[in-house]
Amino acid sequence: MCRLFGFRSVIQSQVHHSLISAENALEVQSNKHPDGWGVSYYTAGAPHVIRSEKTAVNDNIFKKVSGIVSSETVVAHIRNATLGTVNILNTHPFQYGNWIFAHNGNIRDFDKYKDEIIARVSPHLKRFILGTTDSELLFYFILTKLSQRVELSDRHCDIDILQECIKKSIDELTSIIGDYCPNDDGKNTETFLTFILTNGKTMIAHQGGKKLYYSTYKVKCSERDTCPYFSQECEAPTKSGKINHLIFSSEPLHGDNTWIPMNVGQMIGVDEEMNLSIY
Repeated sequence: MCRLFGFRSVIQSQVHHSLISAENALEVQSNKHPDGWGVSYYTAGAPHVIRSEKTAVNDNIFKKVSGIVSSETVVAHIRNATLGTVNILNTHPFQYGNWIFAHNGNIRDFDKYKDEIIARVSPHLKRFILGTTDSELLFYFILTKLSQRVELSDRHCDIDILQECIKKSIDELTSIIGDYCPNDDGKNTETFLTFILTNGKTMIAHQGGKKLYYSTYKVKCSERDTCPYFSQECEAPTKSGKINHLIFSSEPLHGDNTWIPMNVGQMIGVDEEMNLSIY
C-alpha cells in the first residue's frame, strides 16, 4: 500500500525533515513504495501539485521540491500501486480547484463496481477524472456529495459539513462495495479507505483500515524561545481546542512530535481557524 503525509500549520514551515531527513522519512519509505510520488503545497492560497511516476528515493526532483517547500498546508504521497498502471495520471495527490486528495487504500473488485460508482459522480465533475485508479474516483465521489452542500470554489468550508459529506460518501460507497477492512495487515486486495482531504484551509483525514497517526504537539519545541506563535498547545494536548499544527503520517516520524494512532473509522481535522475536531 501507499504512504501518506499531511501538514497544516498556523505559519509557513518547511517539511524537508519529514520528507527527506528523518530516519523513516517518506523518501526512505519509498524503497518499499516505488510507484511514484507527489507533493502538493499552497502558495498565496493556490495549490501547487508536483508528481512523478519515478521512485522518490531515486528522483532528484523529489529532493529539490522537498527542500524548498515552505507552506502552511502540505500533502505528500508515495505510491505502491494496487490498481491502475504506473504513470503520472495515476499518481497522488489528486487536485480539483483548491481541493487536494491523497489515498492509502484500495477498492476490492474495483472493475466489478467501477461503472456503478462512476454513475453516482456528478456529470460536471466526471469529466475531470483523467486516470484509471479507484483513488481518483473516490475523490470525485466525495466531491459530488460535498458539492451538494457547499460551493467547491469557496475557500471556506465548515469542517462539520465536510465530515458529514465524507461520512455519507463512505456509507453510500460501502453500501455498493461492502465494508472496508479494519485490519492494517489485511491483504492488499481488500478495501481500505484511509485518506487526507484539504482545500488549503480546512484539512481532514479518515482512518479507513490502513494505519494513520496524527500529532498536534511536540515533547519540546526547539523554537519555543523564538517562535512568535509558541503556546502551551505546542508542547501539550490542547485545552482550548485550538492548535498550532496538525500532522498526519502513515508511520510515526522520528523527531520531537508526539504521535497518536487514529482509530478505525475515526476522522480528525482542523478548520481554517485551526480548531481541532475529532469525530
